[in-house]
Amino acid sequence: MGQSAEHVAIIMDGNGRWAQQRGLPRLAGHHEGAKRIREIVQACPSVGVKHLTIFAFSTENWKRTQVEVGGLMRLFKRYILREAQDLVNEGVRVRFIGDRLRLDKTLIRLMDELEALTAQNAKVHLTIALNYGGRDEVTRAAQRMAGDVERGKLAAKEVTAEVLARYLDTHSLPDPDLVIRTSGEARISNFLLWQSAYAEYEFIDTLWPDFSAGEFTKLLVNFGSRERRFGAIPA
Repeated sequence: MGQSAEHVAIIMDGNGRWAQQRGLPRLAGHHEGAKRIREIVQACPSVGVKHLTIFAFSTENWKRTQVEVGGLMRLFKRYILREAQDLVNEGVRVRFIGDRLRLDKTLIRLMDELEALTAQNAKVHLTIALNYGGRDEVTRAAQRMAGDVERGKLAAKEVTAEVLARYLDTHSLPDPDLVIRTSGEARISNFLLWQSAYAEYEFIDTLWPDFSAGEFTKLLVNFGSRERRFGAIPA
């Protein structure tokens, strides 16, 4: 492999379709998809991925049925409770990004506890985007920055792209090198809009519950062969 992708972000799409193709309720696909997360997280160290960000629930996903949304929220709680100790043992640090205000208090408490429990880990940095939207994130960042300008903590002339980035949910993370979207859809769905300005993209047909560590590795090998110029002319 040539260049390595230190930070990979994944839009985990296709859980519902995977279930429907098998005559199962959509939530069965989400449960199966949750199993893939562990497999991909465990594969990260061997392929040089230090940061993995996954899109678990978007600000637009509230438009789904109450049954599906409620089932997803219960799944998130169970995932945290079930996986917490293994994440600690495997050296995974977990962070959550997104607007927590709409989430219920029990889920927020579990998220806070998992972040604290894994705070000293550094083998893999797993970021879970939950009630996240790229435009919403930039809007909230701009509001916080404007508040600091009003309070005199920041001068308007000091506002730069670098300063704004410090107000984003991802302020402590590097920008993604590679963004993968499963299930055959070729859109970015409001995911890491600011951070992915120069990311490479892979849109693949595989539904998320069928995505494997082997396919993950192949995508990273392909990434290693790409030339990233960031707007410059090749030497």
